[in-house]
Amino acid sequence: MRLFNCQSCGQAIYFENRFCGNCGHALGYLPITGEMAALQPDGDAYIALTRKKPAVRYCANIDSDGCNWLIPANQESPFCLACRHNRTIPDLSVDQNLLKWQQMEIAKHRLFYTLIALKLPLKNRLDDPEHGLAFDFLTDHVEKVMTGHEDGLITINLNEADDAYREKLRTQMHEPYRTLLGHFRHEVGHYFWDVLVRDAGRLAECRAIFGDDDQDYGDSLKLYYAEGAPANWQNSYISAYASAHPWEDFAETWAHYLHIIDTLETASTFGLRIHPQVTKHKSLHADLNFDPHHAKDVRTVIDAWLPLTFAMNNLNRSMGYSDLYPFILSEPVIGKMQFIHEIIHASQVERRPPSARRTGLFRKSAAPAQPPAPPPGEPAPAPGPGPDIPPENPPIVEPPNDPLPDHPPVELPPGPDEMPPPIPDEVPPAVNMGVG
Repeated sequence: MRLFNCQSCGQAIYFENRFCGNCGHALGYLPITGEMAALQPDGDAYIALTRKKPAVRYCANIDSDGCNWLIPANQESPFCLACRHNRTIPDLSVDQNLLKWQQMEIAKHRLFYTLIALKLPLKNRLDDPEHGLAFDFLTDHVEKVMTGHEDGLITINLNEADDAYREKLRTQMHEPYRTLLGHFRHEVGHYFWDVLVRDAGRLAECRAIFGDDDQDYGDSLKLYYAEGAPANWQNSYISAYASAHPWEDFAETWAHYLHIIDTLETASTFGLRIHPQVTKHKSLHADLNFDPHHAKDVRTVIDAWLPLTFAMNNLNRSMGYSDLYPFILSEPVIGKMQFIHEIIHASQVERRPPSARRTGLFRKSAAPAQPPAPPPGEPAPAPGPGPDIPPENPPIVEPPNDPLPDHPPVELPPGPDEMPPPIPDEVPPAVNMGVG
């Protein structure tokens, strides 16, 4: 993810900020242009202090502090490009549910930042009622909720937002890494296997690289949990779990591709240069000064990633932490990432007509209603507080004041019409959760 600044005062800010810690202006993320916008009140809406100064309002989920994204002021639906994919949310009147759901939304919005930047197709359940991308955030009621994916529906156990719960599972499952953002990136990998491999006629290519996905998934998982990964799994897989089944191999590799792209963008916008003094070997030297979303091939990405992770791992060890990126990128794994890189960039070309093959916004943004929606007959939620009324405890923002260069706008998926909201904490119909 890149860095952002306040258009009012130039203060560097975080992606999740709702107010500028320097000038007090309200802030929101404008996916139309890929900018964090400072906001000026304009009646019941706002004027974004960006180049074109569009009239905007907040996504309705700002009322529960679950979203700081912006939508056009005249959009009928109250939800943004990320929140329109929510199918089920927990009962937010329960304090712990609210806090955990807010953490879920932070991770989900960071996921959607990358998916939009990569111009991936993002159909929801109104666009495609049977296979559109949707999220159920569920709590353990009668039985344990299993995180998984089935035909575009991603279910995540709300307890994964609890650090102690997640760390306990990480230890039990002998995982070097387990985060909410990692869950989102992994599970969405299963969805894009459906969209960019199966439905795009690339099964043969994928099977030649990842293996035959026709092998029984349930039996493969049972064997993995009973016997573990093969002794030499690091020669061919990004993680031990990736060895369980070709679907899991694809989803794990997809998740790491997104990890790498997003982290490299952050490093590049900081202008990081990696030049260790103890060696002149070029594999450990890099000037990070490119946008990885537009890299010509995955080798360009990996050549920058390896020096960065060597530096980051050493920094973590100096603080007494484990390696930030404790994974090995073997040549077979890099080959798998190249396939993922190719299908992502092929989807960008296939989805854009010749007249729209330039940077910019060419599709209207409109989001269907998603939870939590107001009861029938009641007005939509009011916009968030104005820029002159900072929150009681505004975010502490320490970065320097220097304004950042403009960021090119991103292409957005087409927006559908309205759809009825789900009931909070609604238990969805029983389904076979399929891949995990």
